[in-house]
Amino acid sequence: MKPPPFHYARPGTLDEAVRLLAADEDAKALAGGQSLLPMMNFRLARPSVLVDIGRLPELSGLRRKDDVLVIGAGVRQRTAETAQLVRESCPLLGLALRHVGHHQIRSRGTIGGSLAHADPAAELCAAAVALDAEVVVTGTSGRRSIPASDLFVAPFQTALSAEEVLTEVRVPVRAARCGFAEIGTRAGDFALAGVAAALDVADGAVTEARLVGLGIGGTVQRLPEAEAVLRGQALDDALIASAAQAAADATAPPDDPRADPHTRRAALRSAAHRALKQVSNA
Repeated sequence: MKPPPFHYARPGTLDEAVRLLAADEDAKALAGGQSLLPMMNFRLARPSVLVDIGRLPELSGLRRKDDVLVIGAGVRQRTAETAQLVRESCPLLGLALRHVGHHQIRSRGTIGGSLAHADPAAELCAAAVALDAEVVVTGTSGRRSIPASDLFVAPFQTALSAEEVLTEVRVPVRAARCGFAEIGTRAGDFALAGVAAALDVADGAVTEARLVGLGIGGTVQRLPEAEAVLRGQALDDALIASAAQAAADATAPPDDPRADPHTRRAALRSAAHRALKQVSNA
């Protein structure tokens, strides 16, 4: 299939990109193109102008600044997945990235592009919320930061305004134990459900838990009922089973052609169990 007609612009600076986006309400930023271009081919998106931000120097870079991992929005997913700095600072990101599409997709897709696309089944979106990350965006009014927990507002919709560009992701570095699992029909397909888990454990007990489900609603979402089961308890097999069941029982997934709510709840329970087992074995 071919996309509808569009104009193409390749700005040399971030300021120029923002101006181009602000000049046309139907313009769209293009980074890796692994989500936007398929949507255009299926006529689900019809941008008048593609503003190519894939090579802007302002969107590059991967570094640690004090206790924060700073990732340029244009960093390729495969680059982050294999980076020693990511494995040491925020291992949950690496765990989640392994499940994003296929190797070829991760080689082109960008970190910022996945977050800005806001797919309810996106692994990076779930990991960002579980890690209490924030994104930095730049627009005509300057720069601002948005917590990942406030970024995703509806399916494929974020808190960014039309002319803003997601430029940077900031992830706090903390000594949490992490796990990630998802259930799908085939490797590389969109997951029926998945869970990103980040737990603080002290003296054998869970002191804080952040569990985020994907593929179970209009956005990725925290699983507070499961988190409450975990807090203050020793992470053993019985507790893991109870938390996984609590996550499934409290979820109301959509009914769609790919899976009914019962199937997605079962997938979420299995994903939560697997993710928490990873944490307990860490």
